[in-house]
Amino acid sequence: MRACVLADGDSLSSYVADDFGHAPYMIVVDMETLEFEAKKNEFVNAVGAGMKVADAIVALGVNVVITGGIGPHGYDRLTGAGITVSYDEDGTVGDCVRNVKRRLERMSK
Repeated sequence: MRACVLADGDSLSSYVADDFGHAPYMIVVDMETLEFEAKKNEFVNAVGAGMKVADAIVALGVNVVITGGIGPHGYDRLTGAGITVSYDEDGTVGDCVRNVKRRLERMSK
């Protein structure tokens, strides 16, 4: 399973961003191996950033999005594409990925 984490920095030790659309980085993480690739958010200063970021994430083909906060339009776009959204996350990218993975595994049993 692959996750996209909206983050303040470009590593697993960076903190999850509070603002979905204006997060400086999108980090795509393999939830099994924790291998990752950081991408700068090209829409960080754009009008309608949340929807633009949501569309960019849908194109990445991830299963899960992890963020601190997200608006209803971005949330609806992601969930409409079949992506699980975990919001109100707080902590480092690595810790949040592990925590969300555990929650998802418990829910699937």
